[in-house]
Amino acid sequence: MGKKKLHIALFFGGNSSEHDVSKRSAHNIYDGLNKDKYDVSVFMFAKNGYLLGNKDSMRIFDGEDEDQVMAEIMPKVDFSNPLANIQNISEVKDIDVFYPVIHGNMGEDGTVQGLFRLLNKPWIGSGVASSGVSFDKDLTKQLLTLHGVRNTKYVVVTPENRSDFSYEKCSQKLGQVLFIKPARQGSSVGIYKVQNAAEFERALTDAFNYDYKVMVEEAIQGPREVECSVLGNRNPKASKLGAIEIPTGDEFYDYNNKFVDASGVVFDLPVDLPEDLAAEITQMSLDAFKILDNRGLARMDFLVDQNNVPYFGEVNTLPGFTNISLYPQLWKVSGIEYSELLDQLIQLAIDEFNDNAKLHYDFVELGKEKLPDSLKKK
Repeated sequence: MGKKKLHIALFFGGNSSEHDVSKRSAHNIYDGLNKDKYDVSVFMFAKNGYLLGNKDSMRIFDGEDEDQVMAEIMPKVDFSNPLANIQNISEVKDIDVFYPVIHGNMGEDGTVQGLFRLLNKPWIGSGVASSGVSFDKDLTKQLLTLHGVRNTKYVVVTPENRSDFSYEKCSQKLGQVLFIKPARQGSSVGIYKVQNAAEFERALTDAFNYDYKVMVEEAIQGPREVECSVLGNRNPKASKLGAIEIPTGDEFYDYNNKFVDASGVVFDLPVDLPEDLAAEITQMSLDAFKILDNRGLARMDFLVDQNNVPYFGEVNTLPGFTNISLYPQLWKVSGIEYSELLDQLIQLAIDEFNDNAKLHYDFVELGKEKLPDSLKKK
């Protein structure tokens, strides 16, 4: 008999602005998984947060209109059940490994990871706490600053303290050109480059549509955007580095460049950087991965100024896997093909699950006292 196939479940969709991007990533991953090794099921979180079963998810996966499928399903849902949104979770009992392909809210912020932990199954990517901290750009920067990883200066604006942070006050501290971005949002959604008070107020107002914690950040002079893909658990490895050259006239690498029209974007993969600069960015990437307690995969984004000084930008713990996504492209130029990369991610998830299974989370088992020898009464 041949070796039993592993059953992989792709969770995709979600209620964030990256819903459609998630669907494209999931398609690429589904196609890239070796069907001689894996049976693959798909589960979609709809835009309203409802979890579809494999059959209905596959209908959308195969091209049926999502709104029409949802219009058919929703009238049948018993919302008097407080767990109605995840009633289809019963279908996942035979899953071996979960692969969350949900970018942004619910996927990268620790929410779905908590569900997988309750189900006591391996999943690809970081844990609950690591995902939550890494998704919050403010918390990420606080933690990295504490450990000496260089990043940009910023202030945090909330609805409660907004009157304390005018453009004039922020520009005096951070410079005339500022970036405004929601602290807990992905893929350049709600991000603005501003240079005067009117732009500042408009951008801040829109950013609050995405998060109640908004970062006002300094702009780096003459920046070059450099990326590094990291793979592993407690002993991660870094890919070769890549750089992004955006179309003339675009202010930064935005949502449209990333996922809609990348025709004018130039990816320099791998990028030729001075040896000491490349080594510094690589080490900063590995340091950040460990400091943030990341697992499995992460893409580290940097800005390099006109003096070749690198600044850590942000971490993406569930980076895109579309046909133009940088995470798999960087590993390809580093010698790991797409299918092999997925194999490694699955094995890393299993390894992490098995390592955590060795830990004692409590001392009670079936009502019986279960204490380590060192704590037992003599």
